Amino acid sequence: MTHLRRWFEGTLDVIKRYKRAYVTINVTYYGLVVVAMVFVSFFPELQEALIHTVARSFAEEPMAGVAEAYLGGHVLRAISLTFLFNFFLGTLLVLFAPSMLIPFAGLFMGVVRAILWGLLLAPTTPELQITMIPHSGTLILEGQGYIIALLAVWVLGRAFVSPSSVGASSWTGAYLHGLKRSASLLSLAAVVLLIAAIYEALTLIYLVPRLLP
Repeated sequence: MTHLRRWFEGTLDVIKRYKRAYVTINVTYYGLVVVAMVFVSFFPELQEALIHTVARSFAEEPMAGVAEAYLGGHVLRAISLTFLFNFFLGTLLVLFAPSMLIPFAGLFMGVVRAILWGLLLAPTTPELQITMIPHSGTLILEGQGYIIALLAVWVLGRAFVSPSSVGASSWTGAYLHGLKRSASLLSLAAVVLLIAAIYEALTLIYLVPRLLP
């Protein structure tokens, strides 16, 4: 319990240290989602095309397994697959791994993801309006997980381009220091994404079907 508390307090200290960047990423990410939602409301055919594309991807492996878990009402499987895809693929592979080679590369991917979320999830139809009542919670929780991961991208990139910002005298020392702080943030992102996966599975399997006509 002491180790868990120490980890949590240490991670919060990292967020406080980069508070301005954290707030900026929050405002930018959620702001882009809202702007994209407003934009696609004037071009519903664009949203329809994107939804069809996503639906086709869920008919093929590996996403077919996720769709099957949700449609079959397999809650634990849905939670596990959602978390695995969101954290290991959506966070580590897509956002963070490129940033280990190219500073801040994951920030661009975060912008793309926020825009796609807005285009796909804009409540332009009665069905989407009903679905987004509970699913907005998923958007906030999952978005926060990605935002914390994007902060990890920023922290590593900042150390990469400015070793003095982390009190290091060499590039190697700064990179390792930034990587350590980023790892702490990524572990917190994993916890948030797990909570988001639990919420998403429960609402999509149990709640949304009852709300839809």
